[in-house]
Order: sequence, then C-alpha cells, then structure tokens
Amino acid sequence: MNVVCIGSGYVGTVTATAFAVLGHHTTVVDTNAEKIARLNAGKSPIYEPGLEELIRKTIGKTLFAAESSEAVQTADAVFIAVGTPSKEDGTADLSHVRAAAQSIARQLNPAAFTVVVNKSTVPVGTADLVAAILEESAGLRSGEHFAVVSNPEFLREGFAVEDVLRPDRIVIGVNHEKAREVMRQLYAELLQKSPNTVYFETDVKSAELIKYASNAFLAVKISYINEIARLCETLGANALEVAKGMGLDSRIGSKFLQVSSGWSGSCFPKDTRELLATSSNYGCELPVVQAAVVSNWQMHQFCIDKLQRRLKTLNGKQIGILGLTFKPNTDDARETQAAYIVRRLLGLGSMVKVHDPKGMEMFKEVNPDLPVTYCEDACAVAVNADAIVLLTHWDAYLSLDWKKMFQSMRNPYLLDTRNFLDRESLCGIGFAYEGIGN
Repeated sequence: MNVVCIGSGYVGTVTATAFAVLGHHTTVVDTNAEKIARLNAGKSPIYEPGLEELIRKTIGKTLFAAESSEAVQTADAVFIAVGTPSKEDGTADLSHVRAAAQSIARQLNPAAFTVVVNKSTVPVGTADLVAAILEESAGLRSGEHFAVVSNPEFLREGFAVEDVLRPDRIVIGVNHEKAREVMRQLYAELLQKSPNTVYFETDVKSAELIKYASNAFLAVKISYINEIARLCETLGANALEVAKGMGLDSRIGSKFLQVSSGWSGSCFPKDTRELLATSSNYGCELPVVQAAVVSNWQMHQFCIDKLQRRLKTLNGKQIGILGLTFKPNTDDARETQAAYIVRRLLGLGSMVKVHDPKGMEMFKEVNPDLPVTYCEDACAVAVNADAIVLLTHWDAYLSLDWKKMFQSMRNPYLLDTRNFLDRESLCGIGFAYEGIGN
C-alpha cells in the first residue's frame, strides 16, 4: 500500500519506518529540511535504539522522505503525526494538526478514496475537526472521497521499535466501512508476524480518549506507589518489597510500580493536563487524576527535602545530577523531573553540575535559562560535590568509577531516586547512600 506520514518527529519517524519494514511504500513528509536530509542520508532525526538501522535498510527502497506533500495524491492512508503541545490553559494546541490537514487537503485526489489517520495524541472530536478542514479546503465530501480514522500511538521511548512492530494492541477508531477495510489491510502483515497483538476496533471518539485514559491511569499508578514509598520511609518498611508483593496480585501487576522521583516526560504531564482541561471544560471533573498530579509534584519536592535534611542548607552547596531524560535509552528531556529538581536547587542557592548520556543537548535546548554546568564525563559531576543525585537509571551509571567519584567529592552523599545502584558496594566505598522508600 502507499502510506504517507506527516511529521518526522518521534511518532512519525517510528511509524513510517515500521510500515516501510512491512513492505508498504511509505513517505515521511516534513517542512524541516534538515530532518528530511538526515532521513534521506539513512540517519534518524531522533535517538531511539535500533531505529537508525531500520532506516538504513529501507530508505530509498520502501521508505522515502520529502518536504512536499505530493505523495498524498497516490496514498491509500495518510497519517497525521505532528506535535500537539499543551497551551497555557492545559488544552492541546492543534495548530500543527490544522496545518497538516490543510497540506493534505491541497493534495487529496478526488478520483480516489483516502483514509486520513490521526496518529498524534489529540482530544476527542479532533477527527471531526480534520474532516471539516478537508471538506472546506478540498471541496470534497467525508465518507465519499475520504474518511478520518483515529489510530492512537502507544510507543514507549527506548522500546519504540519493539512496540511498533510487536505491539500489545492496535486501536482503530473508525466509523466508515471502506476505511475499516483499508486499516485492516494496512496492518495485516504486522498482525501475521505478531500473533499476540490484539487488533481492537471501536468508534472514533472512544479511540481518541483511550490514549489519554491509559496514560492518566499509569500516572495514577506511579503516583500511588511513590506515596507508599514516602509512607514506607516514615514507618520503616521497604517500598521495594511492598511493591513486589503488590505486583504478585494479577489484578495489579508489577508494571509501573517502580519507585522514582516522580513521573515526567513528553507524554504523562501533557496528557494529564489535557485530559483535566477537557474534563473541566465540559463540567466533568476527574479528582483522582488531579490528585495524581499534585502527588507527583510532592514526590519531586520530597527528593529536595531529603537533600535538605542531609545537608541542612542548600545555599552554596555543589550538587551533581546524573540523568536528565525522563527514562533511559532516549534523548527526550522535555518536562523531566530533572528540570523541576534542578530549577528548585538553583532557586535555593545550589550550584549544579549535570550529566546524561544522550539528553544534555535537548535539556539545554528546552531549559536555556538554567545556569548549570554540563559535564561530558559523568565522573565530573562529583568534583567538590556535596551530594550526587541519580535521577535516570542509565545502565552506564552502574559501571562508573565510583571510588574515584567518592575521592573527588567534598561530602560523599549519594541519593539514588531509582534504588538502582548497588547499595552494599557503594556503602563499602564509604558513600552515605540513600534510596527512596527503603
């Protein structure tokens, strides 16, 4: 089939590459000439393990990249995979979706039937919005010349290649029979190769809400286990053992019960804000989700409080931060826990050195006002430090020269917010080691 993906960001690049791997003639369209040039050179515009190798194998064969949207004229399916950032009031900014719809409208073939697919995370009713733009701008009729479908993405950064080629589920929101058949044909090869994948069809509005509801639920689950971790510290219990015992219950499961400094990143904060804004605008409040957001902020602050209890005052203290991305194996440093914690430390008078294997460039880009020292060598954050805080559990941090870091610190206090490092080994070196909840 002929597929077009509008947008060469995280979702667009991964989705397009997957369809190309499956043998579909796939074109990535983006107005960013630099990203298109990278793709045509066989390079990924984003960091994602395994993705660039697939791009190199398919580019110029089944994967193509262009600044023009002319490929829409012969497309069976056109995916809208553009950014939908939150506005100040928490609602989704759909300006990029509108622009994508306009570019599609200019190229729609009236002699063909085209399925337009919302892949971006968008609020309920966006399919109707896109359909209205296409009708008005192209002069074509929804249901006759085209249909708009919802196919939300469920990609985990760091595992996106696995998730897109062997997903747990594929959700299709479709109200048109011909579009239903196109989507089934599009995913037929993937479902054959991944027999455990559930292909779930529903109405468009339900599909649009599933992504928001899923991420909000996971945010609630993380906030809950972090609250339990704070209670464990108060009562002398071990949060890791409590989480393990909880996870053995099949109704609960062990996923997303890992204690941390709080959830963050490009999805959970944005999606919970947009879900809460929608619920508020329509007079249907979601107090559980709102409580999870408040609890998550409290978890960020809890980490600051642990540092204050240990160091008394943070004014003039040198703090080293390990990890700026919201999780390992990604360069995504948007809205991370590190941004809040670093900003708070600077506000309290601390001097901050930071390191991340992949995320420093983006962190600097999205937080240009933060006067921190970026260290290419992770060990450099320890020089004259009064504390080191591990925020992101990169495997590379397991093999650091911790003896050297201990010797270069002014005060060898280590706060491991992921309970990730070898406590016994670090204490043997001489570190004053603390995890969270244990």
